[in-house]
Amino acid sequence: MRASITFLARALAFAIPVALGVIGVAYSDNLKTAPATKERARPVTPVRVITLAPIEIVPRVTGYGAVSPAREWRAVARIEGEVIEAMPGLASGALAEAGTLLARIDDSDLQLDLAQVDAQLAALDVRDDTIEASKAIAASDVALTRAELERQAALVEQGVTTPARLDEVRRQELAARAKLTDIDNQLALNAAEREVLKAQRASIERALGFAEIRAPYDIRINEVSAETGQYVTRGQTLVTAEGTEAVEIDAQFPVGRIGPVIRAMPGEITVTDFKARVRLPAMGHDTTWEAVVERVGDAIDARTQSGVIVVRVDDPLGQAKAGERPPLRRNMFVEVTLAGPRQTVLAAPLAAVESGRALVVGAESTLERRAVQVAYAIGDVAVIADGLAEGDKLVLTDPAVAVPGMAVKPVEDKAAMAALAAEAAGKSGGGQGKGGSKP
Repeated sequence: MRASITFLARALAFAIPVALGVIGVAYSDNLKTAPATKERARPVTPVRVITLAPIEIVPRVTGYGAVSPAREWRAVARIEGEVIEAMPGLASGALAEAGTLLARIDDSDLQLDLAQVDAQLAALDVRDDTIEASKAIAASDVALTRAELERQAALVEQGVTTPARLDEVRRQELAARAKLTDIDNQLALNAAEREVLKAQRASIERALGFAEIRAPYDIRINEVSAETGQYVTRGQTLVTAEGTEAVEIDAQFPVGRIGPVIRAMPGEITVTDFKARVRLPAMGHDTTWEAVVERVGDAIDARTQSGVIVVRVDDPLGQAKAGERPPLRRNMFVEVTLAGPRQTVLAAPLAAVESGRALVVGAESTLERRAVQVAYAIGDVAVIADGLAEGDKLVLTDPAVAVPGMAVKPVEDKAAMAALAAEAAGKSGGGQGKGGSKP
């Protein structure tokens, strides 16, 4: 039985291949043309895009600096003496309006000096009166001796008197004239002395004006160095203060940021034409002040390569509101934003063009790579100088495999376009939070 099964298996192993070969030869004509293979369509990748169009932008740049008073003042003693009176509450932080008496120095010595000068002037007046009386007598004496001299000269011609008598009368006339000249000289010396005394009196009166120290304008007291009862010397600083009418911020702006923005301004617009805003960042509450560009510094910081632009905020105390807006005080560190006039530009998200290259969707819905030149950037907004044009579909998301010519499906991102326009117009805080413009 087992031998029969073995024989049958061997017969089948030989017969089956032979049968398959015969069938293959019989149907070989039908197998000459292979069936056509069906091509698989490559999947289209969706990408987010925005269609570039001109938008309005407010060119702006942000810098930082410390607050300082626009004016500082020191009260220096210009006379010596004891401080006999001071403003009530004269201490650091106190406010004083223009004209307020801050301190009074004892001027008794000056008053005595003034009285002495007045007494000397009065004595000169009396002396002049007596000299004038003597001058009248001396003038009469000169007139008499001159008449006697003429009479004696006539008598000598007549031979009635001797020449010796004439010489004696002539000497008397000379003596009378000399006395009158001495009196005139004394009056001239008195006049010169009077002028000296008048100058001394004016100097003392001027010094008396220094006895009172008053605020030259509205001030805040910083430091008080002299109090009531203290003796002060000439040149000693009594009070230091700062004006309250305005403060200034010497804000530093990196040249690489502010330079491109200024160069992009049309016409003759300069940085002094920019509008300025000062911001004090605070947790959960930002406070801002309107400011004006006062001047531009003349030097560049060698370490930071930053230029200084000074802005001014008027009436910081008047703008203060309890719990809402603190007064701008010395050494506060604030942010300063300079904004130029609005412009219409072609702009794009900075992330899409930051490397100097951009991806756009071509007319046949395929990817194209472009070289892009950025004029300047504000926050996440890049102003396009060259490489892109109105109507281009700029790709915002980079596909996993970015191959030029790849077929893509553009999906318009209206929210991204709205956010771009809002930030460009300064209606979004995104750019401020990231340091303003970038080089």
